[in-house]
Amino acid sequence: YLRQNALISLLAQTGSYIPATHAELGIVDALYSRVGSADALYQDQSTFLVEMLEASTILRHATSRSFVIMDEVGRGTTAEDGVAVGYACLWHLHRVNRSRTLFATHFHRIVEMTRGWSGVKRLCTDAEGDDDQEGGFVFRHRLREGVSKGSCALRVARMAGRYFALCPLS
Repeated sequence: YLRQNALISLLAQTGSYIPATHAELGIVDALYSRVGSADALYQDQSTFLVEMLEASTILRHATSRSFVIMDEVGRGTTAEDGVAVGYACLWHLHRVNRSRTLFATHFHRIVEMTRGWSGVKRLCTDAEGDDDQEGGFVFRHRLREGVSKGSCALRVARMAGRYFALCPLS
């Protein structure tokens, strides 16, 4: 969802057609993304450090005309520190940068901490699935207002275990 909206914004900025029958998009001065990271071993940087460097760049440069997507900020540390880092980023984007932002998190405390913020909507996709023929399931990616409290982590782990069991170790 985050990437999709960023791509639609980018397409619209270039005057290209977008995959929609109707859309109202404002012009943005920049598009910032903090989605997925990896170690930069050649620079002796951990995944978490890379994530923090990217977040820092966004927080320093985004404006009220920017579009920002951030996914799971703070996941590379303890849950308590992750909540603090995620909340601080979201607070800064909302109160200081005032950027249009899509911010995805599994830290439910951040949702509670941001209740009452004006101009903020909480959207989620339900973590429901249909069982498939192999005993796994298929996600239905329907966006709705609210917060998803459910998790499919154990089902996904079970599916991954089944797949790993099928792979020969040689």
